[in-house]
Amino acid sequence: MPRTLFEKIRDLHVVSKLEDGAHLIAIDRIMLHERTGSIALSNMLDDGRELLRPEAVFSTIDHIVDTAPGRPSTTRMPGGQVFVDEMRRTTKTLGLGLFDVDDSRQGIVHVIAPEQGIALPGITMVCPDSHTCTLGALGALAWGIGSTECEHALATGTLRLPQYGQIRFSLTGQRPEWIGPKDIILHLIAKFGAGFGKDHVIEFAGPAVADLSIEERLTLCNMGVEFGAFTVIIAPDEKTIEYVAGRANAPRPADQDAAVAHWKTLASDRDAKFDLDLTIDVSSISPTVSWGTSADQSIAIDADLPTPESDQPDLLRAIDYMGLTAGAPLLGMPIDGAFIGSCTNSRLSDLQRAANILKGRKLAAGVRGICVPGSTAVKLAAEAEGLDLIFKAAGFEWQEAGCAMCFYAGGETFAPKSRVVSSTNRSFEGRQGPGVRTHITSPETVAWSAICGEIADLRKFPS
Repeated sequence: MPRTLFEKIRDLHVVSKLEDGAHLIAIDRIMLHERTGSIALSNMLDDGRELLRPEAVFSTIDHIVDTAPGRPSTTRMPGGQVFVDEMRRTTKTLGLGLFDVDDSRQGIVHVIAPEQGIALPGITMVCPDSHTCTLGALGALAWGIGSTECEHALATGTLRLPQYGQIRFSLTGQRPEWIGPKDIILHLIAKFGAGFGKDHVIEFAGPAVADLSIEERLTLCNMGVEFGAFTVIIAPDEKTIEYVAGRANAPRPADQDAAVAHWKTLASDRDAKFDLDLTIDVSSISPTVSWGTSADQSIAIDADLPTPESDQPDLLRAIDYMGLTAGAPLLGMPIDGAFIGSCTNSRLSDLQRAANILKGRKLAAGVRGICVPGSTAVKLAAEAEGLDLIFKAAGFEWQEAGCAMCFYAGGETFAPKSRVVSSTNRSFEGRQGPGVRTHITSPETVAWSAICGEIADLRKFPS
């Protein structure tokens, strides 16, 4: 029978079929970070359990690590040193490698997993972090789990995979100038709703997806969880194969031909059935920015804000929290801060595009700009190109690799009620600090808005 890409990868990993229609499947690789991974590893030790395959586990310090230049401390999170110390202790006790702050491989889990060849086409991969769906961009079946599930995967190498529906988005049309994957995914979430993908696997396909670079696909898939999806996936192609080749944890040269032959089979069959099969023309998408406290509260940058009715308390609350006026334009709204970073948009190509906007220009008065590369490798590569000099000359702070201001954990933040344009993936209340008002958008729009001192339309950039 014709099968989808998701079904093909799942079926290759089935250990047993369960009575409720779910499957017990083998897990190929597990990634951990100090905020949640340290908990799972500590529980393993406390319960006297052994890891089934230590070589399949990869650990890093990213979520609460201090990203200030030179890393004057390990973490600025109150009480956070316990997580860092426990991660170091448990990984050493269990014989696991750790990408610590002094390791050139250190970085945000979803940035280093592709970068180090840990995420590969056709594998199953989990991490106790909701944005693990990012790695579906390489054709991996990857999803976020909780600490208890993580312990099960560490001890048994398996997890229960329930039955999920499937949605395919076929993206067609020519992308307009300045439109990137962040605009596309925000547009889709706003159009269909934050819960649209609940209990479903989303596959992105079509010529507009094929046109995206691998790093752009990683951005597209990263926000699948903001769609409510179980995970997101894209079939591997020649770009994927070229991207993966030669990376540290990719197949050895002797195994490369066999691996590539297998990866080329990983695509949904022509007659494969999806619960929903949708076609979206990207040629009409505008630069997009969130206005509220959820990714589905996003609009084209030159559109007016919605006017909620009295029976729409979530929208009314969002407008109130964000300090906005219903029906007013978002364009031209003064900003206080600009952040470029996170597992969504902190890769080298993101920084290159932002630097192209910033070169020869200065931040507007009163705007604080911060750039945090997604990994130490990205930071070093950017510095080799002189991108750090462009950011600093424009007035941006150039920091060390980590999650930083995407994930407020009591450390560095913007002032309460600051309005911040951000390349991150969430604009929840307090996501970047108590009372901070976050507008998520592309790194290019962040850079241009920082120069203008207000939410600004990239289409006005004097290219």
